[in-house]
Amino acid sequence: MWSTTHKLERMASQQYQFIWRTVAAISSGSFITYCTMKLCNSSNAGDMRTVKGQVHDIGGGGDGSELSQIGNGAWAHDWDCRAPMTVQPVSEDQQQESDDTKSMPVALRHIVLVRHGEYVDFSDGSHHLTDRGRLQAKLTGQRLHDMGVPWDHVVASTMTRAQETAMIILKEINFDPLKMKRCELLPEGTPCPGDPPQHRSVRRVQESFRRDGPRIEAAFRRYFFRASPEQKQDSYLLVIGHANVIRYLVCRALQFPPEAWTRISLKHGSITWLTVWPSGYVTVKCLGDSGFMPVEQLTSRRPQIKAPQDQQQPKDLHMIENV
Repeated sequence: MWSTTHKLERMASQQYQFIWRTVAAISSGSFITYCTMKLCNSSNAGDMRTVKGQVHDIGGGGDGSELSQIGNGAWAHDWDCRAPMTVQPVSEDQQQESDDTKSMPVALRHIVLVRHGEYVDFSDGSHHLTDRGRLQAKLTGQRLHDMGVPWDHVVASTMTRAQETAMIILKEINFDPLKMKRCELLPEGTPCPGDPPQHRSVRRVQESFRRDGPRIEAAFRRYFFRASPEQKQDSYLLVIGHANVIRYLVCRALQFPPEAWTRISLKHGSITWLTVWPSGYVTVKCLGDSGFMPVEQLTSRRPQIKAPQDQQQPKDLHMIENV
């Protein structure tokens, strides 16, 4: 009680001092002085705001806990529809509070996204990795192995270049290929019209978006969500896919404008690491990391050559169960 009264008195004193200084500045004809004092006053420590009848000191210092109570509305906390208050009945009793506590997630979900290696067109229209693309996949697999991460699940796009990349990586991280899942939501496509726009006609972009957009959005909803309350240990999911899809997933997960995906560039074999926290917040640990590769092996675009018609195509791809 005394603390609240003291804060109210402090706020009244600050307002009185500001009014007095404002009148003095205006009466002296110094408009610049008036503006300067107003700017300084807005940045003073000890700014007070009243929330639900309580006075909160949100200025200067502190650990930010008071700010979190007020919130600025920038982050959609229930983006995955898994916030405890949305899945528990609301009632004003101790049992409700206990149920909310039990329904709070405690584990982190780590989602690591890898772009496939460099590829080239074959005469039959399929896309297979180049020699450099296979080396990129091997280097990426070695990097993932060195992380010492206990991979719980591995998912890959159904496209050939992603499958070939996945098989090389699985060997490096000692993951059973039969446990990998092939996901038909992850193939390359146009998730949404980009800003700035792509170097294609508006008609083609719109056609691609109508074809691919709902599928890629479904991929986001399938793999991005906070852990369930029953999950007690952190989990690690490895997703091997394509540049457009990965860039869109990053924008959606971080609640950036989805159309900003065209502003991001990813190297072949690069690693992107996102973490979904129990609170629902999402953070990025690395974006398009390719620093583990020699400079001469870095590529981001398909080479402007085609494979010879008589070139032998890889035959060692496993047919993995669809997910």
